[in-house]
Amino acid sequence: MYGVVEISGHQYRVEAGMTIDVQKLNDEAGSTIELDKVLFIGGSETKVGVPTVAGAKVIAEVVRHDRSRKVVVLKRKPGKYIKKNGHRQLFTTLKIKEIKA
Repeated sequence: MYGVVEISGHQYRVEAGMTIDVQKLNDEAGSTIELDKVLFIGGSETKVGVPTVAGAKVIAEVVRHDRSRKVVVLKRKPGKYIKKNGHRQLFTTLKIKEIKA
């Protein structure tokens, strides 16, 4: 069984036992969270939400918080002017425990 869940405005296809990286959440590492914005459930019986599936939940564990690889942005103008900027995006790793339909 798999599902499509919305987390922080992004949609992710999830299955039990899968790990996903999402934008940073404010939950502690090691805690268990319930994601109730389930948009779709597929498998032997398909359920499509309008906009969410009623009574469906995805239970996930927060594994860790980390920062992604550095993104480097260069701004150039004619001549020798070069401006270098960069940032590292914060993310949270989730392990999907189960999908309740």
